[in-house]
Amino acid sequence: MNELVYFMLWAGIIFLMMRFGCGAHVMGHGRSKAKHGEGAPEEQTIENLRWTPPTDDVDPVCGKSVSTETAKPSVHDGHVYYFCSRDCRERFEAAPAQYLTGDEARRLSAQPENEHA
Repeated sequence: MNELVYFMLWAGIIFLMMRFGCGAHVMGHGRSKAKHGEGAPEEQTIENLRWTPPTDDVDPVCGKSVSTETAKPSVHDGHVYYFCSRDCRERFEAAPAQYLTGDEARRLSAQPENEHA
């Protein structure tokens, strides 16, 4: 009988910890700041965020119009650039400031190498 009472006591303690304490997120009772219907609007949830690439873009190295489905992409400074060939992509990655125009080139030259965006 003592074993049963001991078991029930520990089961109760574990249940309370899972319900209200450190395991609340496992049981779906997390204490998030924004509850359903409060805070951020429903359309701004992470599940609804999706980036879709444009259908066509211009290769910054050779100036050709490329389809983004077949292009060779490269990410530089948080932007995706599309290239017609691997050769154009490698040229861009070697010296991106040479192929960027206007504000993009000035922003790259003004940013110190050890500073992260």
